Order: sequence, then C-alpha cells, then structure tokens
Amino acid sequence: MAAYILHLTILGGIFIILAVSLNLIIGYAGQVSLGHAAFYGIGAYASTLTAMNLHAPYPLAVASAMVFTGLCGLALGLPTLRLKEDYLAIVTLGFGVIIDLCMRNMDITGGPDGIVGVPTPSILGVSFRAPLLYLILVVLGVSFTLLVTHLLVTSYHGRALKAIRDHEITAQVMGINSPAYKVAIFALAASLAGLAGSLFAHYIQHINFESFGLHTSILIVCMVVLGGMGSMVGSVLGAVILTVLPETLRQFQAYQDLIYGGLLVALLALRPQGILGRGKLSLKFLERKE
Repeated sequence: MAAYILHLTILGGIFIILAVSLNLIIGYAGQVSLGHAAFYGIGAYASTLTAMNLHAPYPLAVASAMVFTGLCGLALGLPTLRLKEDYLAIVTLGFGVIIDLCMRNMDITGGPDGIVGVPTPSILGVSFRAPLLYLILVVLGVSFTLLVTHLLVTSYHGRALKAIRDHEITAQVMGINSPAYKVAIFALAASLAGLAGSLFAHYIQHINFESFGLHTSILIVCMVVLGGMGSMVGSVLGAVILTVLPETLRQFQAYQDLIYGGLLVALLALRPQGILGRGKLSLKFLERKE
C-alpha cells in the first residue's frame, strides 16, 4: 500500500509540473494550447535518447530535454503569433497530432513499441532507482517549477502577461511587446513540460506514444480548469485531484469516464472559474478574464 501511495505521489508531482506550466499559457497569458502533452513527450524522448545514445549523466539529459522542448515551443510560438482562441487551439491540437504521429512511426523513437530500458538517474554516484529516492528528484523538479512560476508572475513580466491576457491592444499601447511575451511564454512552458517528460521517462523506464497523446493534453487542461486558471495553487490542487480521482474510482471502472465527466460539468456549471480561480471563464474558449 505504501509503495502504491508513493507511486501516485511521484506521478502527482509530474502532473503538477505539467499543470503549472500549462497555466502559464492559459491562465496568465490568456492563450490556448491543446498540445501540451506533445512537449511532455518530446522531453521524455529527448532525455531518454541523450542518456542512452550519448551515455550522458542525468543532469545533462534533463537539461537537454528542457532546452530542446523550449526550442520546440519557440518554433510553435513564432508562427502562431497572430492566432487567437479557436484558431490557436486548432493549431496546437494539430501540433500534438503531428508529434504523436512522429513518435508512432520514427525509428529513433522505437516506433509503436517505444523505448525500453530507460536508464535510472544517477547523480554523483548515487542511484535514484528506489522510488523514495526518486521522489526527491520529483520534489526538486516541482520546487523549481513553482519557484520559476512564482518569480515570473509576481514580477513586471507577470503583470505584462496579465495585461496581454486581459486586453492585448491596451497592453501594446502601453508599450508591452505582446508578440515577444507570447513566444517566450510558450518556450518557457514547453521547457517545463520537458522537465516533466524527463522525470516520467526515467521513472517508468519504458515510454511510447500512448502516454503523450490527446487524452493526456485534455487531462492537463482539465487540471488547470479545475483548479482555477491564473492560480498557481489551483493548478497544484487540480493536478492532485485528477491524479488521485481516477484511482479512487477504479472499482467503478465501467462508469469512470461518466463520473469524471459529470464532476467537471458540474464544476463548470456551478463555479466556472475553478476551485481557486477568482475570474470568470469567457465563452470564447476558456479565456479567463477578471
């Protein structure tokens, strides 16, 4: 039982990183992304291939995952600068589908079988194979993500992001470089998702495309919406709830999706801003406005 709880805690920590990073795009910048799991998968494969093919130590593997996914976020952010709401959602959804197809069919990713035997992280001769030790790595990853997010959203740049979210034209008139902020926040969120992907890959030690598809992207979006868009603590709470809830409903597996969907519908009807959100959800594709 203790091992099972520890396993859920590790997965919950990974999903906290994903939810908080996506909240930067949706909650703070007011953009829409339905392909966040693609960055998650890119980070997992980048870290795995760096560790296995280059025999790199884990710090270098996770750094390569974050840098590469950050560059992918930059590559996605640049051509989508003029897109908003539904159109941006479609593009990010398409990006996720493209990455999913690449992971399914490329030889370097192992094709449909994925990659088996992802090496256990080892730092300064200390192996993190034991789940309790691995939890330390996850806690460090979560702490880093929360620290970076807190420093960002409480700074001038965080206020600039909120201004872009609330009224982009007014923000531009006030001298805020809206395109630069949009691209930068995509790159940062992607980089943090790459961190989560690296932690997941080296923990599970077997990765394939099924872990990084549309279902995972929607799950991460639900975590952000449930906790409250624009609330960092809300993202943490949403990730914890939606990590634990499917497990508690496992005995009702035949009705799991029905219960899960009903709870989300009830939340959106009774409290559309989420559990800890203070704003309201616009009718224009989950755009949060205060």
